[in-house]
Amino acid sequence: MPNTNPIIALPSLIHRIGGENAKLAKAMALECGCEIKRIRRSRNWQVVGDISSIQALSDRLKYHHSTTMSYLMTKLDEGLQQASDKPESKEQKLKDLLQQQPNITLAELMNNTNCTLAEARSARFEYEE
Repeated sequence: MPNTNPIIALPSLIHRIGGENAKLAKAMALECGCEIKRIRRSRNWQVVGDISSIQALSDRLKYHHSTTMSYLMTKLDEGLQQASDKPESKEQKLKDLLQQQPNITLAELMNNTNCTLAEARSARFEYEE
């Protein structure tokens, strides 16, 4: 997984769930380790945090508020799905393959990750250090 935190857009959040529910959602987000904040001075909001904290917020919203915050729950689930669908980098794939199969050949590394011989060699060298 990439180290960057996902940012999930929540257009017109207050208009869709109401001001009191938005305040409650912000408090829940802080407790879960993420943040719901307004984008500059617009009516649009966003959720910022790591994947596990956003997942915890989504689970908590589903458990406590089934219908009042359905818009927020839907947006969180869509954002988490997109964040998990992002492809891994070649370096990460190489590192994972070398950890799973330390005796893998360079040709197999190149075939499985579509990398060059130089990239496979440097990944092997970094793994063996």
